[in-house]
Amino acid sequence: MKGPRETGFAYQAVYRYLTCLISESVGDAGMRLPSLRSLADRLKVSISTIQYAYSLLEKEGRVYSVAKSGYYALPVSCAGLQHNGDDLLETVYINARRPGMLVLSADEPALLQPLDSPLLLLERELLRQYPRQPQSSSQPCGELELRTALAARYTTSAARCWHAEDVFIGADLRGVLEILIAVLGLKDATVIVESPCDWSILRLLQASDVRVIELPQQADGGLDVGRLKQHLESEPIRLVMLSSVLNMPHGSLAPDGNREAIVRLLERYDGWVWENDCYGELGFDADGVKIRELLPPERLMVFSTFEKIIGPEAPFGYLLSRHLTVQLRRHFLLRSFRLSPIRQKAIARLYSNGRIDQHLQVLRRLLKERKSHLVTLLEERLGDALEFVEPQGGATIWVRSLRQVNMRRVFQRLLIQQIVIAPGELFSLQGLHGQHLRLSHTFAGDHDLAAALGLLGDALRLESTD
Repeated sequence: MKGPRETGFAYQAVYRYLTCLISESVGDAGMRLPSLRSLADRLKVSISTIQYAYSLLEKEGRVYSVAKSGYYALPVSCAGLQHNGDDLLETVYINARRPGMLVLSADEPALLQPLDSPLLLLERELLRQYPRQPQSSSQPCGELELRTALAARYTTSAARCWHAEDVFIGADLRGVLEILIAVLGLKDATVIVESPCDWSILRLLQASDVRVIELPQQADGGLDVGRLKQHLESEPIRLVMLSSVLNMPHGSLAPDGNREAIVRLLERYDGWVWENDCYGELGFDADGVKIRELLPPERLMVFSTFEKIIGPEAPFGYLLSRHLTVQLRRHFLLRSFRLSPIRQKAIARLYSNGRIDQHLQVLRRLLKERKSHLVTLLEERLGDALEFVEPQGGATIWVRSLRQVNMRRVFQRLLIQQIVIAPGELFSLQGLHGQHLRLSHTFAGDHDLAAALGLLGDALRLESTD
């Protein structure tokens, strides 16, 4: 615990260690946890550090204390959390939070290498430099220092430049997109999205009464330009949403020629273009051409989040737009996001001092290594059952069953084995991808991935409808 790179946040390591212990307690009776002194001796940290970690878990309802006896785990009943409702997404979310589950459905790239410790250390230093003011000045669109840092990072030339006033920061990506939907008046409008598409974005559009047309990605990651042209000619399309460069969850890089053809087509029609840049910096090798490098900024809005590269300590979402700035400022002001100015300053310093770029180099390497390991296991153990496009970035692999299967039943069968997958139907509103699933190669805890894939193979064979 106390190595040469001691971060000062040893309680986080203790917290993670204890959550693993709690996950092993799968019964209804509380499991007694190690005493403060024994755990301090075992992990070579102070008793106060152990006490602080326990107090966090107690506030979360994960443990409880008994006078003169110690701390006990509060495991969540497996029977109570399996959830028998019809909402598949809700079932995935609930079961992913069950103790002891192997979550192969998540999309958390930063889980391998979170940047939380450097972020929190920098935040602590800034708190000393910027003492709390009786009444801080309001910055409803985000901290100016962070907006300036993002504008500089996205500027690539004099023609394709951004300024701080073009950047808007919200508490999370969903909140930012809700504002965009309201400002653009997308209720009852028609939009085109790539498919498969992130389920959180699809559900948000659905809840906002937006009509969604899904344009399936081809095997090479490109889109059918002729089909897109047909949609643009046959009905009024208010918005087209495209990945900046890395198509997720498909994991592919669209050919540059395909992107150029799409942009040339979009320039001939009215409507907005959203660039989803959440995975723009998570490609393993050389990136392809980004949408914003091809399309003039006059019709473009770019959105992203820090969470994919920094981790859950930086959940903020952000938007870059040269348009409708008065309306956007008004909506951000009315939303009154409660954002920590010091946390935003700390993120800005991570960009300006080069720490983000150093971190991304390490994160990409780790993601690529884990991807290669999972690909090897899939080819060795499930080569006759699944096919997939080898991903060019990110933390997931998009696979398709070679047999006709009932993927919901596969999902339910694996839940009994304490494994959570993400069936492909989650990534469509129109019933597409029923034979697909998304697998993650980043997960917490000590699990036997090879054994889990064996169980996946068994479930696919047992639920085959061929």
